[in-house]
Amino acid sequence: MSRPRRIDAHVVKQAEIAVETATTLESLRPCQAVLLPALFGATLEQTAGVLGVSRATGPRLQMAFRKPQSAPQAVEDRNWGGRRKSLLAEEEEAEFLKPWLESAAAGSLVVVSPLRAALAQRLGKAVKASVVYRLLARHGWRKVAPDTRHPKSKPEVQEAWKKNSPRSWKPS
Repeated sequence: MSRPRRIDAHVVKQAEIAVETATTLESLRPCQAVLLPALFGATLEQTAGVLGVSRATGPRLQMAFRKPQSAPQAVEDRNWGGRRKSLLAEEEEAEFLKPWLESAAAGSLVVVSPLRAALAQRLGKAVKASVVYRLLARHGWRKVAPDTRHPKSKPEVQEAWKKNSPRSWKPS
């Protein structure tokens, strides 16, 4: 079982005042994340269950409440996803793919191995093929697979041949 959370009485008073003035769920949840452990001795797991968030979000909500209101908005509106370890900026990626885009528009095939070698040369380090495939997917490229049937095929002729064809195997 996790240890009980110790929360400063001044922060609890601020949370009680903020609960009364909260108008949205986003402004109410951080207050509740502070009050539940302070007033009722709830653990982080219990607090998260009551609030309907993950266990890791509970301390984040408490931290968001304790953070001074003069903090920049960019920190408050932080997005946890995104490209944190990008090798190139998106504009640089588009510039890098430009020659291959022109050749693909002319009708030639784009093969990953030369693209991978060029990317490795530009970055100065080896890259895996999956990096190249994700790069292409980010820019809307897709693998074009051949059709499952020929466009000039005639299904009725194929069925007639199947029905009337001689047996080519002999039972043993």
